[in-house]
Amino acid sequence: MTASLPTSLLQERRAIRTLALPGLIRLITEIDDNGPISHRRGSLQGAFGDLTPGQLRHAIDTARDLGLVHADEQAPDRYQLTASGEDLAEVYDTAARWARIHQFPSCASDFVTRVQYTFQLQSSESTTHTKTEPSAPQEALSEWLEAHPRVLHQAGVRSSRAAESGLAA
Repeated sequence: MTASLPTSLLQERRAIRTLALPGLIRLITEIDDNGPISHRRGSLQGAFGDLTPGQLRHAIDTARDLGLVHADEQAPDRYQLTASGEDLAEVYDTAARWARIHQFPSCASDFVTRVQYTFQLQSSESTTHTKTEPSAPQEALSEWLEAHPRVLHQAGVRSSRAAESGLAA
């Protein structure tokens, strides 16, 4: 029988799983790389043709709930990153760069896969209480989560709502 994990570790694991959603990674990095995106259907689908409308809507809703994006007051039809969204984009970049240097999970992996893999390493280490040598992405993610405690709470709320509605968080 395994002992249950402390609530703080469960919250962190849920937050990391939420932050590793492919659509969320794509949304945050697209806006970070190319600036605000119009919320009109054609503009969104044009920028995110590889995501289904449902995946894109889930990514936008998650980003808004977590305070990562907002609609600009001067141009209400454009999504922009908040300060925490900009900081998260830096964490994503750090994670992908580290994974590319170490060829994780493989030398031919794409940006999203690299970020997900690196975040999964962080999540599994926080769950098993075993720590390998600290890495730049682990430190960046931990610092980001510490600086944005709202995400720990909101990710848990989103997970609960998703479980109730039958969606994966």
